[in-house]
Amino acid sequence: MAGVLPATTTTYNIVGLIFFFFSVFCDDLYSPAPVAVALTFNHTNFGPDEQTNIRLEGDAAFSADVSFSGDGGGWVDISANRLDGSIDHSRGRVSYALPVPLWDAATGEVASFTTGFSFVINPPKQDGGINNKGAGMAFFLAGFPSRLPSAGSYAYNLGLTNQTADQVAAGDDRFVAVEFDTFNDTIVHDPDATYDHLGVDVNSVVSKTTLTLPSFTLVGNMTAVVEYDNVSSILAMRLHLGYGLSGPRHRPDYNLSYKVDLKSVLPEQVAVGFSAATSTSVELHQLRSWYFSSSLEPKAAPPPVAPPSPSPPPTSGSGSGGVVAGATVGAALFVVLLFAMVAVVVLVRRRHQRKKMREAEEANDDDDDTEGDPIMEIENGTGPRRFAYHVLVNATKSFAAEEKLGQGGFGAVYRGYLREQGLAVAIKRFIKDSSNQGRREYKSEIKVISRLRHRNLVQLIGWCHGRNELLLVYELVPNRSLDVHLYGNGTFLTWPMRINIVIGLGSALLYLHEEWEQCVVHRDIKPSNVMLDESFNTKLGDFGLARLIDHADGVQTMTHPSGTPGYIDPECVITGKASAESDVYSFGVVLLEVVCARRPMSLLDDQNNGLFRLVEWVWDLYGQGAIHNAADKQLNNDYDVVEMERVVAVGLWCAHPDRCQRPSIRAAMMVLRSSGPMPMLPARMPVATYAPPVASSEGQLSSST
Repeated sequence: MAGVLPATTTTYNIVGLIFFFFSVFCDDLYSPAPVAVALTFNHTNFGPDEQTNIRLEGDAAFSADVSFSGDGGGWVDISANRLDGSIDHSRGRVSYALPVPLWDAATGEVASFTTGFSFVINPPKQDGGINNKGAGMAFFLAGFPSRLPSAGSYAYNLGLTNQTADQVAAGDDRFVAVEFDTFNDTIVHDPDATYDHLGVDVNSVVSKTTLTLPSFTLVGNMTAVVEYDNVSSILAMRLHLGYGLSGPRHRPDYNLSYKVDLKSVLPEQVAVGFSAATSTSVELHQLRSWYFSSSLEPKAAPPPVAPPSPSPPPTSGSGSGGVVAGATVGAALFVVLLFAMVAVVVLVRRRHQRKKMREAEEANDDDDDTEGDPIMEIENGTGPRRFAYHVLVNATKSFAAEEKLGQGGFGAVYRGYLREQGLAVAIKRFIKDSSNQGRREYKSEIKVISRLRHRNLVQLIGWCHGRNELLLVYELVPNRSLDVHLYGNGTFLTWPMRINIVIGLGSALLYLHEEWEQCVVHRDIKPSNVMLDESFNTKLGDFGLARLIDHADGVQTMTHPSGTPGYIDPECVITGKASAESDVYSFGVVLLEVVCARRPMSLLDDQNNGLFRLVEWVWDLYGQGAIHNAADKQLNNDYDVVEMERVVAVGLWCAHPDRCQRPSIRAAMMVLRSSGPMPMLPARMPVATYAPPVASSEGQLSSST
C-alpha cells in the first residue's frame, strides 16, 4: 500500500533499535579502561621472572645460569648458542614486545630516551677463539613490530636488514642502530685499520659515522649507554669495558655520536631491541641486563566501538498480511519500550555506583612508596588546598593555547589567574588517562613538595584530582627557567646574577639533602627545572622524580634510573643506585653550564660528528691552567676572576666520575661562599672506577666480586 512501510522493514528498524540499546548497555557495563604501555623497564637479568614483554626472533633464546648472579639469573643469547656447537650463519633478535612511541604526530613532540645494557661477546675457543670471530651485534630502533630479515641475508647486515650494502631502507623496513662490529667488511665500507669498530647506522648498514677500536676490544663483558636528546637531535653512545680475556680492563670509555632527526627517519611507533649475526666467523652475543626509559608519554588505547545496527534486508513489495504485521510491530514496540526502561534504570544505577567507586578510589588511592597518602594529608590541612576543576578551567581560559608556558614528559604547564585569590599561578596539567608512571610523578610531586618550605623552592599552592584529570597549582615564577636565559631569547645574565642563581640552587639542595627531616633526592637537577622569580632568585621545581631517603640509609636502589641525558650520574645509569651524590653530580654540571653557557652534550661541527662533553672539556682546560677560557664569551671578561675559578672548581669537584670523591652539598657550598678551601683536583679527568655486572660464560670469562 502506498505511503506505508512494509512490516518487515518496520520490524528490522525496531530490531536495530533493540541492538542500539543493547550495545550502549553492554558498552557501559563492560568497556575496559584505557591501557597505557609502560615506557620504562629494567631487566637486571633474564631469569624466569625477568622475561616479561621480551620478544625473541630467529636463533635468539633465553639461557639460565644460576652461577651468574646467585639467584637463578640468566641472559639472552641473541645469536645461536646451540648444544651441538653449530653457531655459524646465525641470526637473531631480542626486542621489547610492546610499541614504544618515538614521536607524536598531533603535537610534533619527539622523545628523548636513555638505554643502558650490559652484554658479552665471546668467540668460543673450540671454534678458533679471537682468530675466527665475527660478525657483531647492534642496538636498534625499527618499525613495530620487529621483523627479523629472512634467511639468506648477509652477515654484515647484523640481523638489521635484508638489503644489499648500496640500498637504503624505506617504509616499515626503516631502522636506526648503534653497531658493535667485530669483523671489518669492505662491502659496507667498514674501517679496515683493525677488526673492531663502533658505528651509527641510519636505514643502511653503511655507517654514517664510525669509531675504530683496537682489535679484539669488543670481546668480553661490556656495558653501553645510548642516549638521544630531542633538543639537539644527538644520538650518543658511551661504551664501558669490563672484563676481557685477560681479566679487568682499565681503559677510558669510548664515545660515539651522530646528529639525526629520528622523526624524519623512523615511524611514530618503533620497536627497540638488539640484533646479532655470525657467518663462518663466529662468536656468542649475550645480553645480560637492559634498562630503557623514554620521555614521551604513550597514548591510551581508544575505547571499543559499539557494533553497528543491522541493516534491513530488501523487501519484495507490500504483502496482504496487514493484521499479522500490525500485531508483530505492536509486540516488537512493547518489547523495545520495556527493554529501554529496564536499560535506563540499570544504566542510571550503574553510573551512580561507578561514580561512588571513582570517588572512593580517589580518596583511598595509595602512594607507591606506602608511606601515607599525600592527598589525605593535604585534605587534613597539613598542605596546600584543593581546587575545583572548573576553577582551574576558568583560570586558564579552558587551557587555551596562548596560556601554555611549556610542555614536559607527562603534561603541559599553563599560566592561570585565580580571581577569588587575585593570584597569578602556573598550573601543571598531566596528560589525560596518564599511565602509572604519570600518576606516580603526580603523587610524588604532591607528597614531597607539599611538605617542604624554603625560599629557593617553588611553592605548591594547590591541586585538583578528579574528572580523570591530574592538576597541580604552583606560584607563577615570572622569569621562567634558567635555560631560557642561557640558550634562548631571555635576559642576558650578568656575573652577579649567575652567582646569585648558583648560590640559590645550592641552598635549595642543602635544605633537601641535609636540613629537612629526610633526605630528598631530586633526581632531575637541570636548567629547565631551575625557575627564576622577578628578581632572578632561584626557585627549584619539578619534584616528579624525587624520592625520600632516610639520612641513615644514604643510597636507594631504584627500579630504574631516571633523569635527563647529560645530567644523570653515569654510575647511576649502570648501577641503578640513586643518592644525594647523584644530585651533586647534576649540580656540578649545572654550575659549569652557568659559567660557560654551553650544554652538557653537543656535536662538534669540525670533527665528523664528534661529541662535545662539557665536563671533559672544562677539566682539560683546568689541567692546562686555562680555566678562564671556559667563561661565556658574552660576559666579555666582566666577572670576578676568583669567584669564577671557585665555581668551575666546585663544578668539576661535584661532577667527579667517582661518587666517593664528590663533596657533600654542604662542603660544596662552603667553597662557593668562600668559607672553605679550594678543592685539589687532578690535572686530568679521572677514569670511572665503577664496573658493570660481570658474568661467567662457559668458564671463558672471569668473574668479579
